Amino acid sequence: MSFAPDIVERLARARSDLRMGVPILLTGRGKAALVMAAETLNEERLKDMKALDGQPVLAITSRRAETLKARAYDGDIARIELPTDADQAWVQGVANPSDDLNKPMKGPLPSQRDGDAGLHRSAIQIAKSARLLPAALVLTLKNAASFALENGLTVIPADLAKPHLGATSPLHPVVHARLPMDAAEAGRLHIFRPEDGAEEHYAIEIGRPARDKPVLARLHSACFTGDVLGSLKCDCGPQLRGALAQMGHEGAGVLLYLNQEGRGIGLANKMRAYSLQDQGFDTVQANHRLGFEDDERDFRIGANILKKMGFASVRLMTNNPRKISMMENAGVDVAERVALKVGENAHNQAYLATKAKKSGHLL
Repeated sequence: MSFAPDIVERLARARSDLRMGVPILLTGRGKAALVMAAETLNEERLKDMKALDGQPVLAITSRRAETLKARAYDGDIARIELPTDADQAWVQGVANPSDDLNKPMKGPLPSQRDGDAGLHRSAIQIAKSARLLPAALVLTLKNAASFALENGLTVIPADLAKPHLGATSPLHPVVHARLPMDAAEAGRLHIFRPEDGAEEHYAIEIGRPARDKPVLARLHSACFTGDVLGSLKCDCGPQLRGALAQMGHEGAGVLLYLNQEGRGIGLANKMRAYSLQDQGFDTVQANHRLGFEDDERDFRIGANILKKMGFASVRLMTNNPRKISMMENAGVDVAERVALKVGENAHNQAYLATKAKKSGHLL
């Protein structure tokens, strides 16, 4: 029978559960752990977790641990031991940097250094993939199978989940239709849906570009604030409109609109980063304080869409060398880099300078 969800479908359930504040159960290497996302934790479930046997720990990334001056004995993550009097505010204060400057002394924060951190690492990866803060409460359990059944929890075998957490989900075309636009009346919008239940991605095709030669293309990450609201804090809106205008002028092109808001951390975390920027941190520093890397986006998604549409070579409109290398590594030839320098203003000069200095953008 094929009615039971496979591991990809169970991961989608797990992401949804964590976003709602519902715990999940991770299993692996003869162990099992109850996991709750720090961001959506409530006081009642924290109290119930602390009443169980064992020592709950708060798993955070090494980026966040560095900010808190906590030891990341596991390399990429740290397992922070919970004080006996830890409440919801304490957990979320460690996970969320919004109040760091007002309350810089959050410690001491003793870290565990013994034992296997594999389930803790998986817990952070799943929370991150759910667009939540990368921090999770983890408690090793005995009699986990009966506990999960009794409480109706989603169970995720970590070894089965691991390949999917770092992979690009297969994409499938859903529909396409004609879409006249200001930039070009000969427009067509294609919708692609990933198998893992994540956001859909879009391809805007201008004209009828030939499949046997390099197509003018742009990988554009969704930016609600810039694309829709006209934010002056970034150059995304002008880049979107400028790329479409150039494709319209040439009569052909493909713009891939990828739902990877905020360099892949989601709109809520992007707004947290903006708030940290108001405190004086640059874009990269803000991401690190939140526990993320500089850039969490996966441009292989764009390469896969292009190949599904029949394109093997592009003239890529970008200032980001990382996009070029990711496209080529994913099997799409970049025949030419087409510069796209638009949208600089008094509000985003520091942002653009950070992109050039720390992310290698060619500005």
